[in-house]
Amino acid sequence: MNDVVCLILGGGKGTRLLPLTEFRSKPAVPLGGKYRLIDVPISNCINSQIHRMYVLTQFNSVSLHRHIRQTYNFDLFHKGFVEILAAQQTLDGSNWYQGTADAVRKQVRFLKQYGIRYVLILSGDQLYRMNFREMLATHQAAKADVTISTVPVSAEQARGFGIMQLNDSGRVTGFVEKPASPDALAQVRTPAAWIQEQGIEPRGREYLASMGIYLWNRDLLVDLLESTDHEDFGRDIFPMAISQHRVQTHLFDDYWEDIGTIRAFYDANLALAGTNPPFHFADQAAPIFTRPRFLPSTRVNGCMVRGSLLADGCQIGNSTVVERCVVGMRSHIGNSAILRNTVVMGADYYPEPSQPIPGAGQNTSWGIGDGAIIDGALIDKNVCIGRNARILASDAPSPNCDFGDVQVRDGVVVVRKDARIPANWSFPVS
Repeated sequence: MNDVVCLILGGGKGTRLLPLTEFRSKPAVPLGGKYRLIDVPISNCINSQIHRMYVLTQFNSVSLHRHIRQTYNFDLFHKGFVEILAAQQTLDGSNWYQGTADAVRKQVRFLKQYGIRYVLILSGDQLYRMNFREMLATHQAAKADVTISTVPVSAEQARGFGIMQLNDSGRVTGFVEKPASPDALAQVRTPAAWIQEQGIEPRGREYLASMGIYLWNRDLLVDLLESTDHEDFGRDIFPMAISQHRVQTHLFDDYWEDIGTIRAFYDANLALAGTNPPFHFADQAAPIFTRPRFLPSTRVNGCMVRGSLLADGCQIGNSTVVERCVVGMRSHIGNSAILRNTVVMGADYYPEPSQPIPGAGQNTSWGIGDGAIIDGALIDKNVCIGRNARILASDAPSPNCDFGDVQVRDGVVVVRKDARIPANWSFPVS
């Protein structure tokens, strides 16, 4: 694993996650109450003994830079690092990243350093736990030039992914992006018996979907990037490699979620709060790391909390109901409030009691005010919601609409970061 360097792609503008990405990049979006999306790929690398990581960023990257700088510091006697490679003007070019492959091309000099044989390319907006040592073993055993990690999916799910076509040895012979017709699906179907021979129970899943996780031989990757002007891995570089080089598949059969939309992000967070969550952050053998903080314990007083995650430093008032929610750090929830099916991202700071809250009116206290009713929402950081406000997804006039600081995306109500919602607010009646 000392021969592997990892590139984590920070993503583009993240328009499908707006307004959560209005002031931050996708990998910096908070997850599960106290983590950020970027913690997942970095932790997977650390747990796989990959200790050289570059994060390629471009849009709204200040909070991401701050989080990485404050979190991932190896000691003086360790050669590991997590470094930011931001888009910048150089003598070779002045353009921003034009795609995933173009981003790596603009930083290719870091791949030419001594002691690198393999390059692992990851996405910064997925939730999963993987041991990359197993992927490298697959790559080496097959004497592959490129290995791509795949997950078995059903025919219905296959319509939303890039699907691999394999031969009996697991070598990739074709690739179809989001096959829709029965003929296209039949072309990329993998026999259930073959999947079972690899130690995975098919359970009706006979299509191998790309996870967007690539392991390259360093010299080949550098050559392809320098000899072409292709801009995207999935659309350009990878299909070209299939036709000219040995591309192997590595099968993965565990929880994996591509968190690219508001609905997917919302559903993934609430799933973590369930009684039997599909993903556990606290795995002793392979934990998910994040920035250590020195916050007090959460204080609850005469309230009901059911099927929820509560992060550190929160305060929940009397007679309040919190049901199937994720409550982030430093959250303040007043008395007699009702929160259901809601993700509260918390706050970056505690306000000074002696100072007025910027932008908040007389009846708008810090956090979620007394008597507020919230259901089916994503509440971004540092939000103030006034007393008796009513923010219900069921009240929204349509699945996608805007009301200033309150927006509806994919049927989920999203309250923008630093928003100030007045007392008694509710969706207007048409």
